[in-house]
Amino acid sequence: MPGFLAGITVGLIIMQTMVLAPTLFRTLEMGPAGTLLRALFPKFFLLLAALGLITLLTSFGARNGSIAQAILAAITIALPLTCWALIPATNRATDRGDTARFKKLHLLSVLLTVVVLLANIAIPLVGATE
Repeated sequence: MPGFLAGITVGLIIMQTMVLAPTLFRTLEMGPAGTLLRALFPKFFLLLAALGLITLLTSFGARNGSIAQAILAAITIALPLTCWALIPATNRATDRGDTARFKKLHLLSVLLTVVVLLANIAIPLVGATE
């Protein structure tokens, strides 16, 4: 079960960051695209954290669950919640035209999301090896 949930998490991250967000920016004007993404990304990060929690809980009950899977699931809870907490500061930077601060906060959010992606790619692998 942890591997299945990790697969859902990987798919969600790929869909949101590589398909949905770029498509919105290519098809909508900046204002409406930004408004829509401001509504979607908080839900995205909370959904990732919820999937991480379920993965954590199931890693303890899974026949092939492992401590490594539990640690990776905990990362999948903590990092998206960190990204979620960064959203107001990121939005303020955008609203104030503080491009340098926006870029730093956005980069941090992107890097944390990449770590979550990699952690969830690893979940089925560490479950199979322990």
